[in-house]
Amino acid sequence: MTKHLATAAIGLVLLAGPAAAQDTLRMATIAPSLGQAITMATFANIVNDNLDGVEIEVNPGGAATLHMLEVGRGNLEMSMVSPTIYRLMQRGVAMYQNEADAAEMSENVRLLMWFPYGAYHYAVRGDSDILLLDDIEGATVFLGPQGGGAFNTARAWIEATTGLVAGEDYEAISANWQTGFQAFLDGSIDMYVNGCLDPCQQFIQFTETETVRFIGPETHESDSVTAFLGNERFLTEIPAGVYANQVNDGPVTANDTWVGIGVRADLDEEMIYQITRAFWENIDQVTTEAPWAEAITIETAVLPLGEMQLHPGAARYYSEVGAISQ
Repeated sequence: MTKHLATAAIGLVLLAGPAAAQDTLRMATIAPSLGQAITMATFANIVNDNLDGVEIEVNPGGAATLHMLEVGRGNLEMSMVSPTIYRLMQRGVAMYQNEADAAEMSENVRLLMWFPYGAYHYAVRGDSDILLLDDIEGATVFLGPQGGGAFNTARAWIEATTGLVAGEDYEAISANWQTGFQAFLDGSIDMYVNGCLDPCQQFIQFTETETVRFIGPETHESDSVTAFLGNERFLTEIPAGVYANQVNDGPVTANDTWVGIGVRADLDEEMIYQITRAFWENIDQVTTEAPWAEAITIETAVLPLGEMQLHPGAARYYSEVGAISQ
């Protein structure tokens, strides 16, 4: 693992302050221990190492839904984005219903690249009597921070596949990522959900001392699942044997989705072009010791998902290398 990738994985240490004549771009990520934040920090490190005049400063923590709004408002330059959440922002609904400027601010958010969020892992202890998602009636679970995209996605997947409703058929605790994982470690909740590209740090840590079982629904073939997936979510599988004390003896069906790196629409086209180019031309700095990186490809980076448009600078690079046509 390169020293830069290791820095990202250890804690997303804030990058050094800019030198003279450098543009400093503020990138907000979610909790630093999560795979999506590590992906974004790795992106920043690669750009910082290979592009003069630009410094991406990574600020971990907080909710991506709020970060997207702050990018639109001009208080951040970069954040994690989601095609499904962007649609809600455009319409000023759900978590944006009390943000009067959400729809207007969505016009100042553009895409630099998509990458897979990672399979949603619905995890219980290996000796739990919960063998399927259909068995969580009456259980206490952590779906993600309430009001966030992960919470809403996990809640909707469970309802689409099992018919079980959060707050009625099972208890979904209110906690942030750190306290939700700690509750699972402590055994005070029955199920913990985390979407990540394997191997995930949380499950590596958990299986050092405990057994884990990833569970799926009894069936994922229904009209409600088709509606849930749409064209921005997809089915995937969690293989057996990924973790040392994983008790699954076969693959488990799970849901995945796309997220990305978003930027302010009013950022200079040439700068975003050079940032995009610096990343893709030096992506081999991510070594095979980071297997999650294999899921990041230029072909999927430019998928036409939802209504978010590529930043003109990014679009120019992707057009030059034949990833899109203009």
